[in-house]
Amino acid sequence: MEADGRPSWDNPAQFILACVSYAVGLGNMWRFPYLCQMHGGGGFLIPYLIMLVLEGIPLFYMELAVGQKMRLGSIGAWSAISPYLGGLGIASVVTSLYLCIYYNVVIAWAFWYLFHSFQAELPWAECPANDNLTEQEEECGVSSPTQYFWYRETLNITSSIEEGGGLHRGQTLCLLMAWMVVYLCIVKGIKSTGKVVYFTTAFPYVVLLIYLIRGVTLHGAANGIKYMFMPKMKELASPTTWINAATQIFFSLGLGFGSLVAFASYNQPHNDVQRQAVAVSLINSGTSIFASVVTFSIYGFKATFNYESCLDRVKVNLLNSFDIAEDAITKENISSWVTELNSTYPDQFASLSQQFESCNLESELDTAAEGAGLAFIVYSEAIKNMPVSQLWSVLYFSMLLMLGVGSMLGNVMAISTPLHDSKFLSRRLSSEALNGLICIFCLLAGLGFTTRSGNYWFTIFNDYACTFSLLFIVFVEMVGICCIYGLKRFEKDIEDMIGHRPNWYWKIVWAGVGPVILIGLFLFYMIAYITGGTPTYQAWDKDLGKSLPKEHPLYAQVCIALLPLSSILCIPFCAFYEYIQRKKNRGPEERVVSCPLTPREACRRSGPVTAPASTGTCSVVSATSEIPPLQINK
Repeated sequence: MEADGRPSWDNPAQFILACVSYAVGLGNMWRFPYLCQMHGGGGFLIPYLIMLVLEGIPLFYMELAVGQKMRLGSIGAWSAISPYLGGLGIASVVTSLYLCIYYNVVIAWAFWYLFHSFQAELPWAECPANDNLTEQEEECGVSSPTQYFWYRETLNITSSIEEGGGLHRGQTLCLLMAWMVVYLCIVKGIKSTGKVVYFTTAFPYVVLLIYLIRGVTLHGAANGIKYMFMPKMKELASPTTWINAATQIFFSLGLGFGSLVAFASYNQPHNDVQRQAVAVSLINSGTSIFASVVTFSIYGFKATFNYESCLDRVKVNLLNSFDIAEDAITKENISSWVTELNSTYPDQFASLSQQFESCNLESELDTAAEGAGLAFIVYSEAIKNMPVSQLWSVLYFSMLLMLGVGSMLGNVMAISTPLHDSKFLSRRLSSEALNGLICIFCLLAGLGFTTRSGNYWFTIFNDYACTFSLLFIVFVEMVGICCIYGLKRFEKDIEDMIGHRPNWYWKIVWAGVGPVILIGLFLFYMIAYITGGTPTYQAWDKDLGKSLPKEHPLYAQVCIALLPLSSILCIPFCAFYEYIQRKKNRGPEERVVSCPLTPREACRRSGPVTAPASTGTCSVVSATSEIPPLQINK
C-alpha cells in the first residue's frame, strides 16, 4: 500500500486539522445553540454527550478506518468491500454534490456582510430613508433594521416561492468569489488543502476566544450564560430531545458524506486512526459547547438590551400619561408603579393599556433562532449595539467565512477523490482541471439560490437534500461492514493498521447499538414526514414585516421527494446492476472433483482440465457432462 503512488498528508497533524476544520462548521455556531436553548439549556447536554458516546465516535472511527484501509475514495472503498456496495459510495457523492451546490451560498452571504462591514455606520444599524427622504422605509419600520437588511438588501426576497425574480447581482458576484476561494484551496488536492487547514482551523478559535472575552464583559451576558446552563430536566423525558441530540451529533461530525473516507484514504497505512477519531470527535463537541457559551453571552446582551429598551418606553409612557416626578420611576421599581397606577386609576390605565408593552426578560431569552436567522439577524442585531461595532462585525463574518471554507474543503474532496481514483478520468484530466470542473459545475448549479426566490429553494435543500439520505447511507455502511464484509475481518484489518483489535465497546456499538439508533431516527423522520401533512415554508411578508407559513406548491413537493430518493436509490440500483452483470458474465457451471489418490489420472478422466494437473482438484467445464466412473489401477 505504501508503494501505490498515492499522495499522503505531510504529517498526522494535517489529517487531524483537516478533520477538525471539516467537522467544526456552521452547525456548531447556529444549530447547537438553538437546540440547547430549545431543549432546556444544560439539560440538553446530557443526551448530547450520551449520543456522542453511543453513536458519534464509533461511526466516525468506522469511516476513518474504512478509508485508511482501502486507500480509496468512497466509491472505490465500498466497492472493494463488496461490489454490491458500490452504490453506497455513489450515494455519498450525490449527497455531497447537493451539499456543495447550496452550502457555498452561506459563504457568499458572509462575503456580502463582510464587505458591508467596512462602513462608517453598519447598514443594518438604522432603517434607510424612503424614496422621498421624508421618513424611513415602511418595510423596515414594521420589521427591524437587521431584518430589513437581510430580507430586502441581502436576499431581495419575493413574497413566495412561486415568484421567481431575476438574479441578485451582488449575491452572484459573492458566490463566484466564494467558489474561487474554495478552488484555490483545493487546486492541488491535499498538497494545497494540507496547508490551508492550518489557517481555516485556527482562525475561528482565535475569533471565538476574542468574542468570549468580549461577550462575558457585555451588560447582561450573565443572564444568557445562566439561561444556557440552567437545566430543565423535564426535557429529558421528551423523545424529541434525544432524537435531536442524536441528529446533531450525526450531522455535526459529517458522517455519511464520504469526506471522512476521502481524508483517511491519504493516511499512512499504520496511522493510529482510533486515537485520532476519538480526539476529533471530542474537539468537535467541545467546540459546540464553547461556541454556545459565546452565543449565549451575546443572547444575554441582546435580550437584556431589548428588555431595558422596553422598560424605557414604558417609563416614558407613564411619565407622559400621569403626573409623576421623572426620577421617581426606575427600571427596578417600574413594575410596582404599573401595578399601583393600575389600581389607583383603573379607567385611565385601561384606556392607555394598548400603549404599554409587556416587558419580560425571560420571554426575550426564550426567543429561539437557528440557521441563517441566528447567524445573520440575531448576531447582527447584537453587533450593532456594541462599541466599535465595525471591528466586531469584521471578526465575526471572517470567522463564518473560515468555518464555511473549512467544511467546503471536505465536501469537495468527497466528490473529487472518487473521481481522481477513476483511471478513466485520471488519465485524461489533471488534478487542477478536474477540481476546476467540479467547482464550475457547482457554481452554475448554485446560481439558482442567488435569485430573489432562491432562499426558499436553499431552505428546501438544507432541510431535505441530506438529512434522510444520510441516515440510510450510514445504516447501510454499518450493515455492510458487520454482515457483508464481516466484523471479524474488519477487526483484523484494524489490527493490521494500529497493532491491536478494537475492544468490546466498538464492536457492540457497530453491530448492535448503532443500527438500532439509526433505525429509530429513520422511523422518526418517516413518521414526521407522513404525519406532517403538506410541507410548508416561511414566506416573507413585507407588509407585516415578518415570515408567515405557506404550503409548498406541487412542483416543490416533487423536488422534496426526489432529493433524498435520487441518492438513496443509487444503492439498490447499483447492487441490482452488479447482480445482472455477474449473472450475464457467469459461464457454465463448474464442478470440482476431489482426487484423493492420483490427481493426474482423475483429471484425465474428469473432462477438459481448467486447473493445473498437479493440484488435488479439477474443474470440469460442464456440469452436465458425463464423468466416467473412476477406476483405481492397482
